Amino acid sequence: MTFLKYLLLPFAWLFNLVTRLRNYLYDIGHKKSFQFNSVVISVGNLNVGGSGKTPMVEYLVNLLRPQFKVATLSRGYGRKTKGFRIANPEDSARTIGDEPYQLFRKFGDNIIVAVGEERALAIPTILNEHPEVQVILMDDAFQHRAVVPQFSILLTDYQKPFYKDFLLPFGRLREARIGAARAHTIVVTKCTDLTESNEERVRTSLKKLVGSIPVFFSETRYNAPTPIGHTNKITDRVILVSGIAKNEPLENEVSKYFEVPKHFKFPDHHVYTGANIEVIHQTAEAHGIDSILTTEKDMVKLIAKPVFDSIKKKNWFYLPIQAAFIKNGSDFDALVSHMVLDKLKEAPDAENTEALS
Repeated sequence: MTFLKYLLLPFAWLFNLVTRLRNYLYDIGHKKSFQFNSVVISVGNLNVGGSGKTPMVEYLVNLLRPQFKVATLSRGYGRKTKGFRIANPEDSARTIGDEPYQLFRKFGDNIIVAVGEERALAIPTILNEHPEVQVILMDDAFQHRAVVPQFSILLTDYQKPFYKDFLLPFGRLREARIGAARAHTIVVTKCTDLTESNEERVRTSLKKLVGSIPVFFSETRYNAPTPIGHTNKITDRVILVSGIAKNEPLENEVSKYFEVPKHFKFPDHHVYTGANIEVIHQTAEAHGIDSILTTEKDMVKLIAKPVFDSIKKKNWFYLPIQAAFIKNGSDFDALVSHMVLDKLKEAPDAENTEALS
């Protein structure tokens, strides 16, 4: 397997040339980038796969919406629709994607949730339909160079940081490590058992690539399981179901509190079918288990018809998560909040921004 993997190295070199050329053309202005008066904050990563982007977007929404009118913009991966769309009560994970729908269910009318493949076209459409929007959070947009964000947050997984990874298809990097230098700050996510020596080692490795930009450390916090369409309590033994990029951290966390005889691991953004649910229920019955636990990201797909009619046969629960800074979280909050205020004051059509400070 290792020898076969090394056969992919030439393709990684080719991928490196293509991505470096693309970035160079944006850097010299040959490929057009657009900047907007509203504050655009990009949240992204260099690696393929989950680095905690959606929990970070949720964190930013909670941080900014008490003071600013916020919109989120995602590509809407996995949706069955195309083009630009602003979420409304008739939408579902099928029409706008699982992660945008998760945001819409959680925040409702308190923010604008939009999806669109062409972000440079989607942003002016958001501002035209909702001119009150002051901050746009672009999810998974670090490589989307057609829009110049006023602030770029780069996430990297503590267990597999980008500086230890390699370019596709040999590794899981979307572009060369040097691309991290475009970030305004880096958040090391999903930290477990972070010691001072490990923190310093990570900071030293990052400084070699990005210099002295701020680096923060966060963890994933799991809240109590929440029933899906019922009021029963969860049992000590559960069947675990997940369709996310990295299943192991979830299983490790759940296993601390529950006995997990079986974990159904589906691909990221998996669309559940009645046949999937039937197999899960049969397995639960074979183990004498009535409680089935899944993620919040999976839940938003499971509550849609006709799958929701099937899951009512068992007691399903979902596990809410949130991003939390291990220390210096107030410094991160101040960095982002002050940046938004400063950028709004600089905007050519800024009005009454002094009242915000």
